[in-house]
Amino acid sequence: MELADWHGHRAAVFGAAYRILGSIAEAEDVTQEVWLRAADADLSEVRDLRAWLVTVSARTAYNVLKSARVRRESYVGPWLPEPLLTGPDAAAQVLMDESVSTAMLVVMETLAPAERVALVLHDVFGLPFDEVARVLGNTSAASRKLASRARARVAAVEERPRASRAETERVLRAFKAAADAGDMAGLVALLDPEAVYVGDGGGQVTAARRPLQGAELIAMLAVRTIEILRPDAFQIIEVNGSPAMATYSGGRLVWVDTVEIVDGRITAFRRLANPEKLGHLGHI
Repeated sequence: MELADWHGHRAAVFGAAYRILGSIAEAEDVTQEVWLRAADADLSEVRDLRAWLVTVSARTAYNVLKSARVRRESYVGPWLPEPLLTGPDAAAQVLMDESVSTAMLVVMETLAPAERVALVLHDVFGLPFDEVARVLGNTSAASRKLASRARARVAAVEERPRASRAETERVLRAFKAAADAGDMAGLVALLDPEAVYVGDGGGQVTAARRPLQGAELIAMLAVRTIEILRPDAFQIIEVNGSPAMATYSGGRLVWVDTVEIVDGRITAFRRLANPEKLGHLGHI
């Protein structure tokens, strides 16, 4: 395979693996494995190179995911996907759509591995179910059922209203300012009364071991965390297609916040603080 052909399809190869795995490092490993296999293969009879590469990527990621389930089941506290840097600061081209949003990947993690593969291959990359079946080792009818079941699970995310980029940035900055000032009333005003907070420390740093619900509880946690850690810098970055707040201490990235907003208020607040998932974003 020509290097130019590979570069033209690398984003799709990585995109399939990342959507299935929710891990940058694992998706990069899969992408490298696909490249090595493609470089040695005789592809003269392959009609659709993109579909072939995506299929190999999905099959490899499926095997990784099945072996990773045990590790994820023993993961300390809630699991959040590794943030994928998107927008103008992204180092490589990324295939963007709703399926790569943080909210969607969180729901995808609740799906069985076969459901996730069927949904990604058919609904995102448009592969027919007979091709999906070859990856999963089942029948077209079985793959169709898996995708349908997965589609029903993720439908709620697709139907949620999505705040504009400007609105998301405004709310993130206001939340940061209120937390820094210890302004409980200001924080509560930015949060939906039934807002849910999910923190991922992975057992590496202090983080809530379970999701928290309620504006007052989340506000207290936000203020207390600032008082203890005293971060000294922040910036808005784009991850998974949406603005996020990156917070630093002594030049080191300590957490990334992403939010879902409805009618100007935060309904879902996700804080990724596991340093093993932040290293690829860099420090300042």
